[in-house]
Amino acid sequence: MSEKESRWQPALAVSPRAAPSVFSWAKRNAASTGRLSDSRPASGYTRVAVHHRIGMDMTWLTDRVAVGGGIWTTDNMAAVARAGVTHIIDMQIEFDDTPLAAPHAIEVLWNPTDDDFEPKPPQLFERGVEFAMAALDEPGSKLFIHCAAGVHRAPMMALALLCVMGWKLGEAMELIAARRGVVDLADVYVNSVREFLAGLG
Repeated sequence: MSEKESRWQPALAVSPRAAPSVFSWAKRNAASTGRLSDSRPASGYTRVAVHHRIGMDMTWLTDRVAVGGGIWTTDNMAAVARAGVTHIIDMQIEFDDTPLAAPHAIEVLWNPTDDDFEPKPPQLFERGVEFAMAALDEPGSKLFIHCAAGVHRAPMMALALLCVMGWKLGEAMELIAARRGVVDLADVYVNSVREFLAGLG
């Protein structure tokens, strides 16, 4: 195993393999009440109502990578910090976590994404994956990827990350669905991830 592989491998303790070819690429108000909705287009799709809740909604995919719903409040951010999270990828277009995270010294990438069931550009995944890989290169770090409900956007980004870390697309989808039952990996989002990965060469 090369030095580069041994340096990246621990970032995903349950990873079945490393993918050193992509690591070279990696180098180069809302209040606590109310209601949001992540909505699909009307034809043939369901509507998911997302209620603000008390407490955090986090699902650990691995020992260092979690996905879930919005943080929204200082109490929830404190819970995230207590869980050992050191880095956050915030996929919400609705809310920037940065001010809530600052008192806990948690680094945030606000990567605002509309849950509009439209194809997503490779640059969206590139920002998230570069941030995540740099974060997971730090000993003891933990990453939380979230959107409003943890149903569409956060799992989509987690899928891209897992694949860059060595998982096959289908295996990563199975892991995410098994660990977090509410996930809906819509075809348009999976195809966006697939195109991103294809662009890595």
